[in-house]
Amino acid sequence: MGVPIYLDYNATTPVDPRVRAAMLPFLGDQFGNPSSTHAFGRFSWAALERARRQVADLLGCASEEVIFTSGGSESDNLAIQGVAFANRARGRHIVTSTVEHPAVINTCRYLAEQHGFDVTYVDVDHHGRVDPAAVIHAIRPETVLISIMQANNETGTIQPIAEIAGIARAAGVAFHSDASQAVGKIPTRVADLGVDLLTIAGHKLYAPKGIGALYVKGGVELQPIIYGGGQERGLRAGTENVPYAVALGEACKVAAQVLPAEEGRQRALRDRLHEILADQLGGVLLSGHPLERLPNTLNLSFQGVIGSDLLDEVPEIAFSTGSACHAGSAAPSPVLAQMGLSTDVALGAVRLSIGRYTTEAEVDEAARHILRGVRSLRRRSESPRE
Repeated sequence: MGVPIYLDYNATTPVDPRVRAAMLPFLGDQFGNPSSTHAFGRFSWAALERARRQVADLLGCASEEVIFTSGGSESDNLAIQGVAFANRARGRHIVTSTVEHPAVINTCRYLAEQHGFDVTYVDVDHHGRVDPAAVIHAIRPETVLISIMQANNETGTIQPIAEIAGIARAAGVAFHSDASQAVGKIPTRVADLGVDLLTIAGHKLYAPKGIGALYVKGGVELQPIIYGGGQERGLRAGTENVPYAVALGEACKVAAQVLPAEEGRQRALRDRLHEILADQLGGVLLSGHPLERLPNTLNLSFQGVIGSDLLDEVPEIAFSTGSACHAGSAAPSPVLAQMGLSTDVALGAVRLSIGRYTTEAEVDEAARHILRGVRSLRRRSESPRE
Protein backbone atom coordinates (compact mmCIF):
# COMPACT_ATOMS: atom_id res chain seq x y z
CA MET A 1 0.00 0.00 0.00
CA GLY A 2 1.25 3.48 -0.85
CA VAL A 3 0.76 6.70 1.08
CA PRO A 4 -2.84 6.92 2.34
CA ILE A 5 -5.19 9.55 0.98
CA TYR A 6 -5.24 12.26 3.62
CA LEU A 7 -8.79 13.25 4.62
CA ASP A 8 -8.11 14.40 8.18
CA TYR A 9 -7.43 18.11 7.69
CA ASN A 10 -9.49 19.01 10.78
CA ALA A 11 -6.99 17.08 12.90
CA THR A 12 -4.00 18.90 11.43
CA THR A 13 -2.81 20.35 8.14
CA PRO A 14 0.50 19.91 6.33
CA VAL A 15 2.74 22.97 6.32
CA ASP A 16 2.18 24.93 3.12
CA PRO A 17 5.43 25.20 1.09
CA ARG A 18 5.05 29.00 1.06
CA VAL A 19 4.82 28.96 4.85
CA ARG A 20 7.86 26.70 5.17
CA ALA A 21 9.91 28.96 2.89
CA ALA A 22 8.97 32.07 4.90
CA MET A 23 10.04 30.58 8.24
CA LEU A 24 13.28 28.87 7.15
CA PRO A 25 15.59 31.94 7.41
CA PHE A 26 14.59 32.27 11.08
CA LEU A 27 15.70 28.71 11.73
CA GLY A 28 19.11 29.62 10.31
CA ASP A 29 21.07 32.85 10.14
CA GLN A 30 18.25 35.11 11.35
CA PHE A 31 18.13 33.74 14.89
CA GLY A 32 18.04 36.98 16.87
CA ASN A 33 15.94 37.62 19.96
CA PRO A 34 13.32 40.24 19.00
CA SER A 35 13.88 41.98 22.35
CA SER A 36 17.56 42.60 21.54
CA THR A 37 18.47 46.07 20.28
CA HIS A 38 21.27 45.06 17.93
CA ALA A 39 20.87 44.21 14.23
CA PHE A 40 19.93 40.58 14.79
CA GLY A 41 17.23 41.53 17.26
CA ARG A 42 15.86 44.35 15.13
CA PHE A 43 15.52 42.03 12.14
CA SER A 44 13.61 39.46 14.19
CA TRP A 45 11.43 42.15 15.76
CA ALA A 46 10.51 43.50 12.31
CA ALA A 47 9.65 39.99 11.12
CA LEU A 48 7.52 39.39 14.21
CA GLU A 49 5.57 42.60 13.70
CA ARG A 50 5.11 41.87 10.00
CA ALA A 51 3.64 38.49 10.95
CA ARG A 52 1.37 40.18 13.46
CA ARG A 53 0.07 42.47 10.72
CA GLN A 54 -0.58 39.50 8.45
CA VAL A 55 -2.69 37.81 11.12
CA ALA A 56 -4.47 41.08 11.79
CA ASP A 57 -5.19 41.56 8.09
CA LEU A 58 -6.94 38.19 7.89
CA LEU A 59 -9.05 39.00 10.95
CA GLY A 60 -9.63 42.65 10.07
CA CYS A 61 -8.26 44.01 13.33
CA ALA A 62 -5.39 46.18 14.54
CA SER A 63 -1.94 44.58 14.83
CA GLU A 64 -1.73 45.37 18.54
CA GLU A 65 -4.86 43.29 19.11
CA VAL A 66 -3.02 40.08 18.10
CA ILE A 67 -1.20 38.10 20.82
CA PHE A 68 1.02 35.19 19.75
CA THR A 69 0.66 31.98 21.78
CA SER A 70 1.78 28.37 21.54
CA GLY A 71 -1.49 27.25 19.96
CA GLY A 72 -5.24 27.00 20.25
CA SER A 73 -5.32 25.51 23.74
CA GLU A 74 -3.17 28.26 25.21
CA SER A 75 -5.22 30.91 23.43
CA ASP A 76 -8.42 29.44 24.88
CA ASN A 77 -6.89 29.32 28.34
CA LEU A 78 -5.63 32.90 28.14
CA ALA A 79 -9.01 34.15 26.94
CA ILE A 80 -11.12 32.29 29.49
CA GLN A 81 -8.88 32.42 32.55
CA GLY A 82 -7.67 35.89 31.63
CA VAL A 83 -11.15 37.40 31.50
CA ALA A 84 -12.38 35.38 34.50
CA PHE A 85 -9.56 36.43 36.81
CA ALA A 86 -9.54 40.05 35.64
CA ASN A 87 -13.27 40.35 36.36
CA ARG A 88 -13.87 38.08 39.34
CA ALA A 89 -14.64 41.00 41.61
CA ARG A 90 -17.62 41.70 39.36
CA GLY A 91 -18.83 38.12 39.03
CA ARG A 92 -17.89 34.46 38.77
CA HIS A 93 -20.25 33.10 36.15
CA ILE A 94 -19.34 31.82 32.67
CA VAL A 95 -21.59 30.62 29.84
CA THR A 96 -20.37 28.11 27.27
CA SER A 97 -21.84 25.24 25.24
CA THR A 98 -21.84 21.49 25.71
CA VAL A 99 -20.00 20.87 22.41
CA GLU A 100 -16.90 23.02 22.92
CA HIS A 101 -13.35 21.77 22.41
CA PRO A 102 -11.77 20.23 25.54
CA ALA A 103 -9.50 23.30 25.77
CA VAL A 104 -12.62 25.32 26.60
CA ILE A 105 -14.61 22.71 28.54
CA ASN A 106 -11.70 21.69 30.77
CA THR A 107 -10.61 25.28 31.40
CA CYS A 108 -14.13 26.08 32.57
CA ARG A 109 -14.11 22.99 34.78
CA TYR A 110 -10.80 24.08 36.29
CA LEU A 111 -12.21 27.51 37.12
CA ALA A 112 -15.27 25.90 38.69
CA GLU A 113 -13.41 23.30 40.71
CA GLN A 114 -10.40 25.35 41.80
CA HIS A 115 -11.63 28.94 41.88
CA GLY A 116 -15.33 28.83 42.68
CA PHE A 117 -16.70 29.90 39.31
CA ASP A 118 -20.14 28.76 38.21
CA VAL A 119 -20.43 27.55 34.62
CA THR A 120 -23.62 27.18 32.59
CA TYR A 121 -23.32 24.73 29.69
CA VAL A 122 -25.90 25.59 27.04
CA ASP A 123 -27.35 22.61 25.15
CA VAL A 124 -27.40 22.28 21.36
CA ASP A 125 -30.04 21.01 18.94
CA HIS A 126 -29.80 17.79 16.91
CA HIS A 127 -27.61 19.60 14.37
CA GLY A 128 -25.19 20.68 17.11
CA ARG A 129 -26.25 24.33 16.99
CA VAL A 130 -26.67 26.68 19.95
CA ASP A 131 -29.97 28.52 20.23
CA PRO A 132 -29.20 32.19 20.93
CA ALA A 133 -32.34 32.32 23.10
CA ALA A 134 -30.72 29.75 25.40
CA VAL A 135 -27.73 32.07 25.81
CA ILE A 136 -30.04 34.94 26.77
CA HIS A 137 -31.69 32.70 29.34
CA ALA A 138 -28.30 31.65 30.78
CA ILE A 139 -26.93 35.16 31.36
CA ARG A 140 -26.98 36.46 34.94
CA PRO A 141 -25.95 39.75 36.54
CA GLU A 142 -22.70 38.08 37.62
CA THR A 143 -21.84 36.67 34.16
CA VAL A 144 -18.38 37.83 33.03
CA LEU A 145 -17.76 35.72 29.92
CA ILE A 146 -19.54 33.81 27.17
CA SER A 147 -17.44 31.39 25.09
CA ILE A 148 -18.97 29.69 22.03
CA MET A 149 -16.87 28.15 19.24
CA GLN A 150 -17.34 29.43 15.71
CA ALA A 151 -17.38 25.97 14.12
CA ASN A 152 -17.27 22.49 15.61
CA ASN A 153 -14.21 20.38 14.92
CA GLU A 154 -16.14 17.10 14.62
CA THR A 155 -19.31 17.99 12.73
CA GLY A 156 -18.33 21.31 11.17
CA THR A 157 -21.53 22.95 12.42
CA ILE A 158 -21.19 26.75 12.35
CA GLN A 159 -22.66 28.63 15.30
CA PRO A 160 -24.64 31.91 15.01
CA ILE A 161 -21.69 33.82 16.41
CA ALA A 162 -22.69 37.33 15.31
CA GLU A 163 -26.12 36.95 16.93
CA ILE A 164 -24.69 35.57 20.18
CA ALA A 165 -22.02 38.28 20.23
CA GLY A 166 -24.76 40.88 19.97
CA ILE A 167 -26.51 39.31 22.94
CA ALA A 168 -23.27 39.41 24.94
CA ARG A 169 -22.61 43.01 23.98
CA ALA A 170 -26.12 44.10 25.02
CA ALA A 171 -25.58 42.41 28.39
CA GLY A 172 -22.14 43.97 28.89
CA VAL A 173 -20.45 40.54 28.89
CA ALA A 174 -17.16 39.69 27.16
CA PHE A 175 -17.54 37.23 24.29
CA HIS A 176 -14.88 34.72 23.20
CA SER A 177 -15.01 32.35 20.24
CA ASP A 178 -12.67 29.45 19.56
CA ALA A 179 -12.26 29.80 15.79
CA SER A 180 -9.49 27.23 15.46
CA GLN A 181 -11.41 25.19 12.90
CA ALA A 182 -12.94 28.17 11.12
CA VAL A 183 -10.00 30.45 10.33
CA GLY A 184 -8.95 29.94 6.73
CA LYS A 185 -12.05 27.91 5.86
CA ILE A 186 -14.75 30.58 6.20
CA PRO A 187 -14.62 34.36 6.75
CA THR A 188 -13.53 35.32 10.27
CA ARG A 189 -13.56 39.12 10.25
CA VAL A 190 -13.85 40.08 13.90
CA ALA A 191 -15.93 43.21 13.26
CA ASP A 192 -18.52 41.15 11.35
CA LEU A 193 -18.56 38.51 14.09
CA GLY A 194 -18.67 41.07 16.92
CA VAL A 195 -16.32 39.07 19.15
CA ASP A 196 -14.11 40.43 21.92
CA LEU A 197 -11.64 37.53 21.82
CA LEU A 198 -10.95 34.94 19.12
CA THR A 199 -8.68 31.89 19.08
CA ILE A 200 -6.45 30.80 16.18
CA ALA A 201 -4.50 27.51 15.99
CA GLY A 202 -1.67 27.52 13.45
CA HIS A 203 -1.65 23.82 12.64
CA LYS A 204 -5.27 23.98 11.42
CA LEU A 205 -4.15 26.71 8.99
CA TYR A 206 -1.17 25.12 7.17
CA ALA A 207 1.34 26.47 9.69
CA PRO A 208 3.37 24.25 12.07
CA LYS A 209 2.11 22.83 15.34
CA GLY A 210 3.08 24.89 18.37
CA ILE A 211 1.95 28.35 17.27
CA GLY A 212 -1.33 30.17 17.68
CA ALA A 213 -2.77 33.58 18.33
CA LEU A 214 -5.47 35.27 20.36
CA TYR A 215 -7.32 38.30 19.13
CA VAL A 216 -8.03 40.63 22.07
CA LYS A 217 -10.22 43.60 21.28
CA GLY A 218 -8.86 46.90 22.54
CA GLY A 219 -10.15 47.66 26.03
CA VAL A 220 -10.77 44.04 27.04
CA GLU A 221 -9.07 43.34 30.38
CA LEU A 222 -7.06 40.13 30.70
CA GLN A 223 -4.95 38.75 33.51
CA PRO A 224 -1.91 36.82 32.20
CA ILE A 225 -1.64 33.10 32.88
CA ILE A 226 2.10 32.95 32.09
CA TYR A 227 4.33 35.37 34.00
CA GLY A 228 7.82 36.55 33.17
CA GLY A 229 8.98 39.31 30.85
CA GLY A 230 6.80 41.90 29.22
CA GLN A 231 6.43 40.26 25.81
CA GLU A 232 3.12 40.37 23.91
CA ARG A 233 1.85 43.50 25.66
CA GLY A 234 2.62 41.85 29.00
CA LEU A 235 -0.07 39.23 28.37
CA ARG A 236 2.11 36.30 27.35
CA ALA A 237 5.61 36.15 28.83
CA GLY A 238 8.44 34.31 27.10
CA THR A 239 10.77 35.03 24.21
CA GLU A 240 8.63 34.98 21.10
CA ASN A 241 8.84 31.97 18.78
CA VAL A 242 9.84 34.07 15.77
CA PRO A 243 10.11 31.30 13.13
CA TYR A 244 6.67 29.96 13.95
CA ALA A 245 5.10 33.39 14.30
CA VAL A 246 6.45 34.19 10.82
CA ALA A 247 4.94 30.90 9.64
CA LEU A 248 1.54 31.78 11.09
CA GLY A 249 1.67 35.22 9.52
CA GLU A 250 2.44 33.76 6.10
CA ALA A 251 -0.28 31.12 6.56
CA CYS A 252 -2.80 33.90 7.24
CA LYS A 253 -1.58 35.82 4.19
CA VAL A 254 -2.02 32.77 1.97
CA ALA A 255 -5.41 31.99 3.50
CA ALA A 256 -6.66 35.48 2.69
CA GLN A 257 -5.60 35.00 -0.92
CA VAL A 258 -7.08 31.55 -1.52
CA LEU A 259 -10.11 31.47 0.80
CA PRO A 260 -12.85 32.47 -1.66
CA ALA A 261 -11.84 29.91 -4.28
CA GLU A 262 -10.95 27.18 -1.78
CA GLU A 263 -14.21 27.53 0.12
CA GLY A 264 -16.20 26.68 -3.00
CA ARG A 265 -13.81 24.02 -4.27
CA GLN A 266 -13.71 22.14 -0.98
CA ARG A 267 -17.48 22.32 -0.56
CA ALA A 268 -17.91 20.77 -4.02
CA LEU A 269 -15.50 17.93 -3.19
CA ARG A 270 -17.14 17.34 0.18
CA ASP A 271 -20.58 17.15 -1.39
CA ARG A 272 -19.30 14.89 -4.17
CA LEU A 273 -17.96 12.42 -1.61
CA HIS A 274 -21.19 12.53 0.38
CA GLU A 275 -23.35 12.01 -2.72
CA ILE A 276 -21.35 9.01 -3.92
CA LEU A 277 -21.57 7.28 -0.54
CA ALA A 278 -25.23 8.12 0.06
CA ASP A 279 -26.26 7.06 -3.46
CA GLN A 280 -24.51 3.70 -3.32
CA LEU A 281 -24.99 2.77 0.33
CA GLY A 282 -28.18 2.71 2.35
CA GLY A 283 -28.21 3.73 5.98
CA VAL A 284 -25.89 6.75 5.72
CA LEU A 285 -26.54 9.46 8.32
CA LEU A 286 -25.04 12.96 8.25
CA SER A 287 -24.22 14.52 11.61
CA GLY A 288 -24.03 18.29 11.66
CA HIS A 289 -26.04 21.11 10.14
CA PRO A 290 -26.95 20.42 6.49
CA LEU A 291 -26.21 24.03 5.43
CA GLU A 292 -24.47 25.92 8.25
CA ARG A 293 -21.39 23.72 8.18
CA LEU A 294 -17.71 24.09 7.34
CA PRO A 295 -17.22 23.56 3.61
CA ASN A 296 -14.67 20.80 4.11
CA THR A 297 -16.24 18.69 6.87
CA LEU A 298 -18.28 15.50 6.53
CA ASN A 299 -19.32 13.50 9.60
CA LEU A 300 -21.09 10.30 8.57
CA SER A 301 -22.42 7.20 10.30
CA PHE A 302 -23.00 3.99 8.37
CA GLN A 303 -25.75 1.76 9.74
CA GLY A 304 -24.39 -1.49 11.16
CA VAL A 305 -20.77 -0.30 11.10
CA ILE A 306 -18.52 0.81 13.98
CA GLY A 307 -16.39 3.79 13.01
CA SER A 308 -13.16 2.39 14.46
CA ASP A 309 -13.71 -0.86 12.54
CA LEU A 310 -14.06 1.10 9.30
CA LEU A 311 -10.77 2.89 9.99
CA ASP A 312 -9.06 -0.50 10.35
CA GLU A 313 -10.82 -1.85 7.27
CA VAL A 314 -9.75 1.05 5.03
CA PRO A 315 -6.05 1.77 5.72
CA GLU A 316 -5.83 3.39 2.28
CA ILE A 317 -7.41 6.55 3.77
CA ALA A 318 -6.28 8.68 6.71
CA PHE A 319 -9.46 9.80 8.47
CA SER A 320 -10.83 9.68 11.99
CA THR A 321 -13.71 8.69 14.22
CA GLY A 322 -14.14 12.25 15.48
CA SER A 323 -11.88 14.73 17.20
CA ALA A 324 -8.22 13.69 17.23
CA CYS A 325 -8.19 14.82 20.88
CA HIS A 326 -10.51 11.90 21.64
CA ALA A 327 -8.75 9.36 19.44
CA GLY A 328 -8.48 5.91 20.98
CA SER A 329 -11.53 6.34 23.15
CA ALA A 330 -14.06 3.49 23.03
CA ALA A 331 -16.83 5.76 24.23
CA PRO A 332 -19.01 7.64 21.75
CA SER A 333 -18.06 11.21 20.96
CA PRO A 334 -19.35 13.60 23.65
CA VAL A 335 -20.24 16.07 20.90
CA LEU A 336 -22.48 13.59 19.10
CA ALA A 337 -23.98 12.44 22.39
CA GLN A 338 -24.86 16.05 23.25
CA MET A 339 -26.62 16.29 19.89
CA GLY A 340 -28.94 13.50 20.99
CA LEU A 341 -27.63 10.81 18.65
CA SER A 342 -28.00 7.21 19.75
CA THR A 343 -24.95 5.33 20.98
CA ASP A 344 -24.97 3.13 17.86
CA VAL A 345 -24.99 6.13 15.54
CA ALA A 346 -22.31 7.96 17.55
CA LEU A 347 -20.04 4.90 17.65
CA GLY A 348 -20.50 4.51 13.91
CA ALA A 349 -19.45 8.05 13.07
CA VAL A 350 -16.37 8.90 11.03
CA ARG A 351 -15.08 12.35 10.18
CA LEU A 352 -13.80 13.02 6.68
CA SER A 353 -12.23 16.46 6.28
CA ILE A 354 -10.98 17.80 2.96
CA GLY A 355 -8.19 20.33 2.53
CA ARG A 356 -6.13 22.51 0.24
CA TYR A 357 -4.36 19.61 -1.43
CA THR A 358 -7.30 17.23 -1.83
CA THR A 359 -8.11 16.42 -5.48
CA GLU A 360 -11.24 15.14 -7.17
CA ALA A 361 -9.39 11.95 -8.11
CA GLU A 362 -8.53 11.37 -4.43
CA VAL A 363 -12.15 11.90 -3.41
CA ASP A 364 -13.34 9.36 -5.99
CA GLU A 365 -10.70 6.84 -4.92
CA ALA A 366 -11.51 7.39 -1.24
CA ALA A 367 -15.20 6.80 -1.99
CA ARG A 368 -14.36 3.47 -3.64
CA HIS A 369 -12.37 2.33 -0.60
CA ILE A 370 -15.09 3.40 1.84
CA LEU A 371 -17.79 1.65 -0.22
CA ARG A 372 -15.72 -1.52 -0.19
CA GLY A 373 -15.02 -1.24 3.53
CA VAL A 374 -18.62 -0.60 4.58
CA ARG A 375 -19.95 -3.43 2.40
CA SER A 376 -17.35 -5.83 3.74
CA LEU A 377 -18.11 -4.98 7.37
CA ARG A 378 -21.85 -5.25 6.80
CA ARG A 379 -21.48 -8.67 5.15
CA ARG A 380 -19.43 -9.97 8.04
CA SER A 381 -21.86 -8.62 10.64
CA GLU A 382 -24.78 -10.30 8.83
CA SER A 383 -23.04 -13.67 8.41
CA PRO A 384 -24.35 -16.39 10.77
CA ARG A 385 -21.95 -17.13 13.61
CA GLU A 386 -21.01 -20.64 14.55
